[in-house]
Amino acid sequence: MTILPTLKSLAVAAAILASTSAIALAKDVHISVWAGGTGPNDVYRLDAIEIAAQQLQREAALKGEDLKITVEKKPYSAWEDFKQALTLAAEAKTAPNIVVSGHEDIAPWSQAGLIVPIEDYVDLDSWPLSDIYENLLQIASYNGTVYGIPQDAESRPMFFWKPYMKAIGYSDADLDALPQSVQDGKYTMKNLLEDAKKMQDKGLVQPGYGFYPRTSNGPDYWQFYTSFGGTMEEGGKLVFDKAAMTRTYQFFADAVKSGVTKKNHIGMPGDQWWKEVATGKAGVWDGGTWHYARLVNQEGLKDFFGNVIFTLIPAGEGGKANTLTHPLVYLLTAGHDQEDTEIAAQLVKIASEPRINALHAVKSAHLGISKSESTVEFYSADRWTREATERLLPHANAMPNNSDFGKYWNIMWKNLEASWTGAKTVDAAVGDAESELKSTLGDKIVIR
Repeated sequence: MTILPTLKSLAVAAAILASTSAIALAKDVHISVWAGGTGPNDVYRLDAIEIAAQQLQREAALKGEDLKITVEKKPYSAWEDFKQALTLAAEAKTAPNIVVSGHEDIAPWSQAGLIVPIEDYVDLDSWPLSDIYENLLQIASYNGTVYGIPQDAESRPMFFWKPYMKAIGYSDADLDALPQSVQDGKYTMKNLLEDAKKMQDKGLVQPGYGFYPRTSNGPDYWQFYTSFGGTMEEGGKLVFDKAAMTRTYQFFADAVKSGVTKKNHIGMPGDQWWKEVATGKAGVWDGGTWHYARLVNQEGLKDFFGNVIFTLIPAGEGGKANTLTHPLVYLLTAGHDQEDTEIAAQLVKIASEPRINALHAVKSAHLGISKSESTVEFYSADRWTREATERLLPHANAMPNNSDFGKYWNIMWKNLEASWTGAKTVDAAVGDAESELKSTLGDKIVIR
């Protein structure tokens, strides 16, 4: 997507300019914002809108306008609770003005009429929106229309416990070179399982703790599919690559068979998993860039860089090293007074300014959304955000904004879990996935 001035953008700019007179009449405005997946490190998903409201009020005052904006903030830690609450609120016509959710919600929510295109309310050619990474704006779009503004970016790396890597023969120089070795395809998924087994064989970690992946369904597992050569979407159609999915399922089945991952790993308590990876009970695990904040701030891992090294997800057979980015986006909900929606859009725009967004990036260990954000000293001086941005973001892919992807995702995960636990053989799981995808999606997915 190339963001160039168009008749539409000029019209939007004119509409925004005209709306200032309407804003001047809005003495008291109530704007509500809800954010999913939000814990103690992610408060700026909500607070940034409040900061933006203060800025917009000051600007109005200097223009002689009397504008008071009250921001109602509601964080949701559990995604399921957030989605359910939003659905009920939409049905009751009490949905918040702004929601912060995953970009994959754009396709189904736009088709359902739950959200409106933000490009109708802001000028994408003006700063700071013109400076947002183009690929992030593409991820925030559907059918060529920009529905949301990226609230953050992130990547999902592989983590290694450095003392155990040294104990199985890696030198400091080897570990310093590991990220590049992974990027170049020299250190692969096969090497990862071998090293996890060595850690267990030396008694450094207990059986089942060599490779300690995510304990529940999530976007993370799509990067393993990519690592083994899989493609999620091509030419606007979903893609199920049987060979790549077979290799993906087999990788986790092999991890269980070799004893480096527990058969009953899926579904274990999240707090237990966090405590164990933070205290060196696990050898290798995958997670997200935001894990740094929790490991350091909540789990007590004070010397992160002395104990942990992070890389891209290594390449598997048929694929390449990669990582997945899953940006959350600011979205405007439908059904509100036009003036309120215009103000909500302006708050989103202000909240996207580099110094404001950098507060969220550093506190939550996410990555910046714009080119100039990396030049903000507060951001660039933070070792984690600097190194994670350089090492991971250039190699990131994303799940497609396809309204049928959720069905694909559920079928993929259900059969991955079955092959992981041994309820099905890998071949049976792949075959069942293929059959269900054909019957569920028909010609909306390419089977190859």
